[in-house]
Amino acid sequence: MEKSSTFELSDIFIKMIRRSLEIKIKEKIGSNKAIIILGSRQTGKTTLLKSMFSKLNKPLWIDAEEARSQSLFRERSVQRFSSVFAPYNTIVIDEAQAISDIGIKLKLIIDNLPGKQIIATGSSAFELANKVNEPLTGRKWEYYLFPLSFQEMVNENGLWAEKANLDKRLIFGMYPEVVTSVGREKEILQQLANSFLYKDILMWENIKKPEKIIQLLQALALQIGQQVSFNELSQLLNLKSETVEKYIRLLEQTFVIFRLGSFKRNIRNELKKSKKIYFYDNGIRNALIANFSMPDVRQDIGALWENFMISERIKYNHYNNVWANSWFWRTKSQQEIDYLEEMDGKLYAFEFKWNAKKKVNPPLSFQKAYPEFEFQVVNPENFEEFIYRP
Repeated sequence: MEKSSTFELSDIFIKMIRRSLEIKIKEKIGSNKAIIILGSRQTGKTTLLKSMFSKLNKPLWIDAEEARSQSLFRERSVQRFSSVFAPYNTIVIDEAQAISDIGIKLKLIIDNLPGKQIIATGSSAFELANKVNEPLTGRKWEYYLFPLSFQEMVNENGLWAEKANLDKRLIFGMYPEVVTSVGREKEILQQLANSFLYKDILMWENIKKPEKIIQLLQALALQIGQQVSFNELSQLLNLKSETVEKYIRLLEQTFVIFRLGSFKRNIRNELKKSKKIYFYDNGIRNALIANFSMPDVRQDIGALWENFMISERIKYNHYNNVWANSWFWRTKSQQEIDYLEEMDGKLYAFEFKWNAKKKVNPPLSFQKAYPEFEFQVVNPENFEEFIYRP
């Protein structure tokens, strides 16, 4: 059945968990700038926006993947936009990457229809962001909506209860439908991992061998926490190295994975251009390798813990306006630190250890090269300090 251009609050069937972005978005409504919300499919962008508006303040809701919506935006006509949008203060364009030249058309609306609040969502940074950034310079607020964060779940359930759920979060991840569908986690994750998350890549890039995307992700899932070589992946998958790099970039731009570069400044044998790749969600990673075993019987628990901590830190920094550069650090002699951040000119170093009893000290070469730094081991006994702000 075709979606209507407006909505009822009864459309929201799953339990609504309060999202950290809600306050930020509400603060920007009426600012005469477009609000852009980017994030993977199924992270809750539509649910978040529908929950924000009362029945007395309905926006015009446009599903950009529908044919009639694309027809509306086919021509750049101020007169047509003015006629259609006249009764509404707020216009929501959902999955806006489906509309060609969306950035230019949004600029036209903002410049010629003052007082209209435009909110656009997109699951594909490579389509929406590339077509929005230049035309909307100075005319937009841009945010990312990730799978649910530890902080959001603590706000919902309390710190004690959420720490008790740590094993489940490590294995099944934090996609909203996964979290709210107890007992069906595997089924939902398998559907997401099989195809749904890659819909935009397959649609827009006309990839002729979609199975290679899954094989690449499976290879990356087995290498989290390790340095990644595009050349090795190309040999494994029988693809050109530049094709592997292209696929990885597309997977980053659809918010499935992200990369962490290596830190290099003072030491000759520091790795220069190395990279690690992580998943935004542990559940997707585990679905790709078909392993939903609990932490106490897993050989890869150290890698899972590292992936979970770094992905949660990304969410924490974004939602709390923490401006930091991030890397890992490693030398050719195999000395390393899992995660570095630089804020206001100061370095912070972190090691992630699932075994809370394991003692770790930063390498002496790092201490000598960068004496002014803070160091912390993040384990299951203290991790909330790293990803949660009361």
